[in-house]
Amino acid sequence: MSNRHWSQIGEVTMARGIKVLFVLHRALGRWPFRVIMYPTVTFYLLRHSLARRSSREYLTRVFRSIDPSHRDASLWQSVRHVAVFAESLLEKLRIWSGELKTEDVIQHNRNVVSDEVEAGRGGMIFVSHLGNIEVCRALTTRKSGIKLNVLVHTKHAVAFNALLAELNPKSELNIVQVTDVSADTVIRLREKVDRGEYIVIACDRVAVTGNSRVTSVDFLGASARFPVGPYVLASLLQCPTYLLFCIAEQGRYHMYFERFRERIVLPRASRDSAIADAAQEFASRLAYFCQRAPYQWFNFYDFWGTPQMERTDA
Repeated sequence: MSNRHWSQIGEVTMARGIKVLFVLHRALGRWPFRVIMYPTVTFYLLRHSLARRSSREYLTRVFRSIDPSHRDASLWQSVRHVAVFAESLLEKLRIWSGELKTEDVIQHNRNVVSDEVEAGRGGMIFVSHLGNIEVCRALTTRKSGIKLNVLVHTKHAVAFNALLAELNPKSELNIVQVTDVSADTVIRLREKVDRGEYIVIACDRVAVTGNSRVTSVDFLGASARFPVGPYVLASLLQCPTYLLFCIAEQGRYHMYFERFRERIVLPRASRDSAIADAAQEFASRLAYFCQRAPYQWFNFYDFWGTPQMERTDA
């Protein structure tokens, strides 16, 4: 399998094509969109072996974590996997254009965070590439309580973010574009937390620079590399941390809030083990939700491989 870093792999999301499909969906509905989407997805998977193999490896692992006797994932299951991803892109556009209704979203344990918001305390929220985190961003921007600042590597998503901005000019107000987290970045984020705001960061993909430090933990029955950056940043900000997963279930979005750590402390003598413990806890919760929604985790590269990167100090 290719050992390229994920950021070296071209984005599947071609903004112009997505916009055309979005217009088609608005005019004709969901089924015409699917009629075009499934042949397109199948053709893509047949041409792109990395995405095909990566999808089948992930699906095989997640299905076997549920049932050890499960066979290898089929091509059709990979087609379904990528099709769910394509539909999630359509959902992003629907969300930012204002089509998502409050009743379409069920929030579980929201008081875990809302109580802190009411008290004026900020923090960090750890998310993943599972489900559709845009649901969380769109809902919170409509409410006066919580202010989210989403850390994104927009170097590889400029066109798509521009499309979101076109649909909703306010969509970029809470986006913090980062490639490397410098001391200046930490200071700016600390100021936001002190104002009672929240920093949102994905913990299941190594940063675009490709030289970020990683830690190996068990994920779906095998060793996988997870970034250490989120936990190092949290230790510098010295603020409460939370988990947030958003998956589609039975025609609605379900947002699950969980308290992670009151503070993440990384003692000098046991720093690596403390980071590994935090990453393992996150990976275990991610695995749990992947088992609940197997087709909704979107990382189409060799996640369990060994991408070429340097191990620099965190």
